[in-house]
Amino acid sequence: MSALRRMLGARDWFYLLCLLVPFALYGLGLKAASAHSQFRGAGFGDLLGLLLSDVLFDLGYALLWVGAFAVAGRGRARPVLLALLHGTTILVLLVQTAAYQYFRTTGSTLDYGIIALSVAQFGEIKAVIASEVSVLSAALLAAVVLYAAFGPWLLTRALFRPRGEARPRLPVEAAGFLLLAAGFISLSGMAGGGASASFARDGFMNVVVTGLLERSETARFDLSSMPGVRPMETPTETRLVPTPRTQRKNVVFIHLESTRAFSVTPYNEEIDTTPFLAGLSRRSIFAERAYTTVPHTSKAIVSVNCGIMPNLTQEITESEPGGIPARCLPELLEERGYDTVLFQSATEEFEDRRAVAKNFGYEEFYPLESMDTEGYDRVNYFGYEDDIMLEPSRRWLEEHRDGPFMATYLTVTSHHDYNVPPDFETKEFSDKELVNKYQNTVHYQDAFLKKLFEQYKELGLYDETVFVVMADHGEGFGEHGLYQHDNTIYNEGIKIPLLFHDPRRFEGGRVVETPVQNLSVLPTVVDLLGYRIEGGEYRGRSLLDPLEPRPLKVSCWVENRCLALIDGDEKYIYHFGHREEEYFDLSEDPLEKDNIIGRQREERIDRLRNELLFWEAYVRAMYEQHIASLRQEETTATPMEGTSPAGD
Repeated sequence: MSALRRMLGARDWFYLLCLLVPFALYGLGLKAASAHSQFRGAGFGDLLGLLLSDVLFDLGYALLWVGAFAVAGRGRARPVLLALLHGTTILVLLVQTAAYQYFRTTGSTLDYGIIALSVAQFGEIKAVIASEVSVLSAALLAAVVLYAAFGPWLLTRALFRPRGEARPRLPVEAAGFLLLAAGFISLSGMAGGGASASFARDGFMNVVVTGLLERSETARFDLSSMPGVRPMETPTETRLVPTPRTQRKNVVFIHLESTRAFSVTPYNEEIDTTPFLAGLSRRSIFAERAYTTVPHTSKAIVSVNCGIMPNLTQEITESEPGGIPARCLPELLEERGYDTVLFQSATEEFEDRRAVAKNFGYEEFYPLESMDTEGYDRVNYFGYEDDIMLEPSRRWLEEHRDGPFMATYLTVTSHHDYNVPPDFETKEFSDKELVNKYQNTVHYQDAFLKKLFEQYKELGLYDETVFVVMADHGEGFGEHGLYQHDNTIYNEGIKIPLLFHDPRRFEGGRVVETPVQNLSVLPTVVDLLGYRIEGGEYRGRSLLDPLEPRPLKVSCWVENRCLALIDGDEKYIYHFGHREEEYFDLSEDPLEKDNIIGRQREERIDRLRNELLFWEAYVRAMYEQHIASLRQEETTATPMEGTSPAGD
């Protein structure tokens, strides 16, 4: 104790403790609240284990500043040291608060990639953040930040007279504190192994660690050096060739936002949310087991429109010039004389949807900003009720009714935070309030779908149109501790409605039982129109052909968070250490409650894991190769007329 008193005077000890003790209690309180909600059945010892990293970090953080003040707590260095102390503490508090809020909202841990993306797209997502932060939460955070900035100074000023305290500097002892600080902080980054490693790690340290891990596990797959792995071929030179079966029918895509198969009537007869869709499914090609490729809209619609896997990165590379290594269906149909248009009831700002639509090949794009909002209601932070698209759609169809055309509609009402217009009659679908709100947005969406089909009938376009009704992804409500969709790799997040409706065919309906993905949309539509694809191949298969089961692969939106492989009734999930690996028998356990990975041979699990990691590396390499080829074309392009290669 005497050594501690010699290192710092009473005033400095009081000042530091006034800041560091509440700082530690605040962080531990947030982690304890998250642990209690996520691991309700865990014992006291397990919960303490989940807090170990936070305790180590808090100890290391406290020792760091005690040592720093012992070395440079006087003279000209003191104001700088104080500014660093308060600034760093506020930063850590903000990150820990964001980690808590992100986990509470999504069930996923916050990492560096999410923060980097949020900062880059803050203008787009600030409404999302605001929707999740209550007035009470904002006031509490403001109070915490204000205390961290001014509280210790005010308390110290009130209790201590403003006089200097002469004391010797003890660089040796201070160095010991700094070494201990480095050790505790390092251990906090490594603490909490096992199935909940990222959760058990202190929230701030998890962001730091994930930021330092620049290379993912896919780095060990050097595709260029692996024998038998050919350079990947992308469908960038494809075209549609007419055949004797060709019909110049219109094509309509209807993307049902955040609509999981569990919550629509054709996939769950116990719930009457979508009676219109149920009737339509009985007169259509109905994919009984359809999955998205990535549970995030801007990624999923790449697979639908372009027939390829999206880039497995959080960055919206599909909005960048040349960002899609394929010719997409709107572009292919435009060459065959089709007019193309995309409507959405959401704002065009989010994830640069206008640029994405252009890259797909849509000639016209009508986002929320182009529509008259009078008489319609905002339903979430992205947009208005879907009925707002009906009048712009009618006007466009009247101008293009001679066809052929391709029209796409992106809904938004069923997106978080799940609101219907105030005049829409709601029903009681669930005794859980949040789920019931969501199911009513799905019910509203079904009503919109019916109105849209009636519009096509009124305009005399229905019989000459092929309709594709599908979801971009599903939605989670804590079934596996996850909410919303980006990282919900379980069936509530990735199993989607998918049907193809041709009024002149399939009157009795056709059920496809083989598991398929939204990659099949492009080749199925081309097949329904009677065209043949030349100049390349797409990964999906037409649902008109007999289908042999083959493994399907799905990725979370957040990088290095989770991958899944679905092979018939077997499903394997790899969580990159964030959770325990999982293996389900979907024929016996469709809700994925019983993880039977312990019954599988270790060699089989190793093979499945490597297959997923190889696939992820392969997809990433496809995009890297495409970008490299574009850059090569730019550097080797023929000089403009009138200039020499040297630019003279």
